[in-house]
This record gives sequence, structure tokens and C-alpha cells, in this order.
Amino acid sequence: MPTLQDYAGGAVSMTTHRYTISLERQPDGGFHAFCPALRGCHSQGDSIDETVDNIREAIEAFLESVEAHGEPIPREDLLIRPVEVAL
Repeated sequence: MPTLQDYAGGAVSMTTHRYTISLERQPDGGFHAFCPALRGCHSQGDSIDETVDNIREAIEAFLESVEAHGEPIPREDLLIRPVEVAL
């Protein structure tokens, strides 16, 4: 665990993680966001910017919980591909 001296001296380093999010417009207004690589990590907001800020906070909280439980940080292994369906 970092000490106050670590923070004061700038010795604490942070790792940046990058995840894909999906945004969905909601019928009542606003947006829903989720991170497919992090099961159960969802958020919402009234605007796209607010929703992105909210899902970023949700992802941070999710990863902090993962670390607190001694589990490895999930890596994204996501393939996105459109599929056509004829009716």
C-alpha cells in the first residue's frame, strides 16, 4: 500500500487500461453504457458525455474491486463484427 511519502514524492505509478464500451440510446431519453469485457459493469446518463464519464467511473470501481480481491485485471479479448440476417 502506498504511503503519504510515495504520493508526495510522485513515486506512485498508475497503469492505464483500455476497454471498449457500448452505448445504447434509451427509449425514455438518455443512454445506457456497458463494458463487454467486464461482466456486470453498466452505467447510464442523460447525454453521451455524461454516460461516458459515468461508465469510466464504473470501470474504475470495478477494477479497484478486482484488485482488492486479489484477482487479475481482466484483459479485453473482444471481437466486433456485424452480422446480416434476412427475414
